[in-house]
Order: sequence, then C-alpha cells, then structure tokens
Amino acid sequence: MINQYKFEDGPELRDLFITVDDPESHITAIETFITYRVVTKTTRGEFDSSEYEVRRRYQDFLWLKSKLEEAHPTLIIPPLPEKFIMRGMVERFSDEFIETRRKALHKFLNRIADHPTLTFNEDFKIFLTAQAWELSSHKKQGPGLLSRMGQTVRAVASSVRGTVKNRPEMFTEMNNYMETFSQKINLLDKIAHRIYKEEREYFNEMKEYGPIHTLWSASEEDIAESLKGVAGCIDRCCRATEKRMAGLSEHLLPVLHEYVLYTEILMGVLKRRDQIQGELDSKVDALANKKTEKDLEVSIPKNPGSPGILNFLSVKTPALQKAKFSEEIGKLEDKVERANNALKADWDRWKQNMQWDMRSTFTNVAENNLRYYEECLATWESFLASQRVALHVDEDSEDRP
Repeated sequence: MINQYKFEDGPELRDLFITVDDPESHITAIETFITYRVVTKTTRGEFDSSEYEVRRRYQDFLWLKSKLEEAHPTLIIPPLPEKFIMRGMVERFSDEFIETRRKALHKFLNRIADHPTLTFNEDFKIFLTAQAWELSSHKKQGPGLLSRMGQTVRAVASSVRGTVKNRPEMFTEMNNYMETFSQKINLLDKIAHRIYKEEREYFNEMKEYGPIHTLWSASEEDIAESLKGVAGCIDRCCRATEKRMAGLSEHLLPVLHEYVLYTEILMGVLKRRDQIQGELDSKVDALANKKTEKDLEVSIPKNPGSPGILNFLSVKTPALQKAKFSEEIGKLEDKVERANNALKADWDRWKQNMQWDMRSTFTNVAENNLRYYEECLATWESFLASQRVALHVDEDSEDRP
C-alpha cells in the first residue's frame, strides 16, 4: 500500500488525477441546483479510457460517500461539505458559497483517489466515468427497502448495547484521543472564524479611514502632503490586510473546518467498529449461557422403550447447535479482525495526513502574517523617513538669511 501522503514529494507515483470545476446553475420548475464538471485522467488498466468528463450535483457526491461507508464501515471516508450554508458563508448559490463548495468537493474526490483502498472501489469508478443516466440507473440497483430497514434495526440494536466488554486498549485510546481532538479543533475553528470576522470589520473601517485623510488634505495646505502620505500608507496596509484575509479564508478556515467534520466521521467509524465487536461479544455470551447439553435438549417421552426421532434429536441437537455457534463465532472473529486491521492502518494514515495538514497550514499562516507585518512596517517606515527629510529641508530654509 503506497502512502499517498507522499504524493507531493513524488507526483510520478500518481495514476489518477481528478479536477472539479466549472459550476453550472440549473433551474427547473421543481428545484434549483448546481452541477460541477468532474474531469478524470488516469493510466490505470481497469479504466476503458484515459480521460473522462462528467457532470455531478451535490446529491451524487452524497450517494458516493454513503456507498463507500457501506462497503468500508471501518475506513475513514473523507468528509463532504455540509448541504446547507456553512458558518461564515453568505447566501446559498452566491459565487463565494459555490466556490467554497467546489474546492471542498475537489478535495473530497482527491482524498479518495489518494486512498490505497477507496481508490479502487467500484462505485467510485462508476461515479467518475458514468454519464448522468447511467449513474441514475446504477443508483436504483441499491439495496431494497426491507434490506435497508434490517440494517437500520441492527444498527440501532447494536448502539444500545452499552460499552463493549472486550474492546482492545488501542481503540479505547483512539476514542479518548478523538474526544480531546474534537474539543480542541472545534475551539480553534470557532476562534479562527471570530478572528476572520474581526479582520473583515477592521478592513472595512480602514477603507473609510484612508479617504478621510485625502479629503482633509484639501483644506490643510501646510500639511497636505503629510495627510496624503498617511492616506497612501493606510491604502497600502488596507490592500495587505485584504490579502491576509484571503489567506485565512483559503488556507486556514477550510482546513480547520474539514477536520471538525473529520471528528464526526471518526467517532462514527469507532462506533461501527464497536458494533461489530458487540455482535461477537453477544454471540460468545449466548454460547457461554448454554452451560450444559441439557439446556439444549428437546423434550422427549418418559418411556425409555420408544427411541423415536426425539431421542435421536436429544443426542444430536446439542452437538449441532454448538457447531453452528462455533462457526458463527469464527466468522465474527474474522470480521472483527478485518475491521480492526483496516481501522488501525487507516488511523495511522489519517494521523500522518492530519499532522502534515496542520503543520503546513499553521506554517503558511505564520508566513502570511510575517509578510503582512513586514509590508505594513516598511510602508510606515518609508513614510516616516520622508517626513524627516522634509522636516530637515524646512529647518535649513528657516536658517538661511
């Protein structure tokens, strides 16, 4: 399994490239929605062509995510942006909202493409290659209503079993880690949005602050040049502030929010692993409760002289039922082991990616802040230097006879 986290260092390893772009509005009598162009380029042999172009709407992305979760319940499926307005965004279908969603959908598909297991999922391939009518037909081939109801009932039954008795320590540690991580990342997300809001308010005030000095200079002939210089400095700092805000909205806020969504996904994955473990524990308990063969015997006539079919069953049934229990337990043990191994491998990969994302994001923010303050400092220092020169010129002219 190639760790796709290294792809930026070795792009030659990639064999699947996906781009989400060109959002397009569709207005019908029933609804208004946006579709996005999904362009796929690949060198994989299982694809019939090297390039595909399809259009997908948000509901199609939701379908893909649900199919991946169904096929890989203990793998960490990348998050999708929320269906409705995210905090800090403006009205639905605005250019800003659509662009924010497009970037999130682009990242969603590329995270799947970079995943060593999800990238080979058949539904993912169909999503990338099928035309709209083909995808619609494929969606209708999903599980029937009764099957979905059965899955829901089992999920609810598993969720109310309480704490799993035999949960390995590793997964308890994962659960504790995610609870702490969730608290921290949610707090960071909240503070970052507050900082961005305050920065925007500061920027809007600066846009009004500079022109006031320019207007003032028209009525103050003696200090007109100084006032214009201050207005110019404010204008340059205003542009630098706008650039820093763009960095926050493009690099910091989306990453923090993505990992807020990741916390919900990971808690769900851990819960599904516990449900699989719970099925095994329940079956083991059921077998343990049958302490003796007498508990499994069927009722037989008291007359020992009639060895009919019931006598035969009283001998055979315990062994047969025990064998059935053992077979079911063996299958569940294999299922738990597969789930554990899949989650452990994905957990390590997710943590590595998360740490890299956080490191690069905060480094980027620090560099942007450094450039911002250096630019503003240089602007004001240049203005001060010009004022000192002007002051010396004035003093020299006053000293002359």
